[in-house]
Amino acid sequence: MVQPVHVGMADLVVSKHPAQLVTLGLGSCIGLVIYDQLSKSAGMVHIMLPDSREAKDIPKPGKFADTAVPLLLSELTKLGVNKAQLRAKMAGGAQMFSMPGKDSAIFAVGARNIEATLKMLTAAGVRLVASDTGGSKGRSVEFSTETMIFTVKTLGSGTKEL
Repeated sequence: MVQPVHVGMADLVVSKHPAQLVTLGLGSCIGLVIYDQLSKSAGMVHIMLPDSREAKDIPKPGKFADTAVPLLLSELTKLGVNKAQLRAKMAGGAQMFSMPGKDSAIFAVGARNIEATLKMLTAAGVRLVASDTGGSKGRSVEFSTETMIFTVKTLGSGTKEL
């Protein structure tokens, strides 16, 4: 059995087969995996925020969608993946908080994370083949390079395989 590799908040991990990549506690955050099924290589990132424009410094590029996706692609390229074969799966982007009478756009971090991640994937030419995003419940995800299955565990709603 393969030991799981945990991807922390704002972290990014790439690996060749065999690997089990795991990230926990996705609320408004995005758990994104990009993989090449032929080479059985994959990378996962735990994205916290949509863009880095307001950041003073970026010690963890995995924190922002606009820096995480290009870095993840760069690290996968170093593993020798075939860029034309890359596919993506993602989960998260929940609306965890709301304040009646307040501007909900301020609290819509999850929706902005989804939009920014999709924009970066499109710009990079990586096809999103499965997702489980939005809603109001937290998730945890696992990805296996053996099966290429992205398992999403949603609090109070069970497990699904993408």
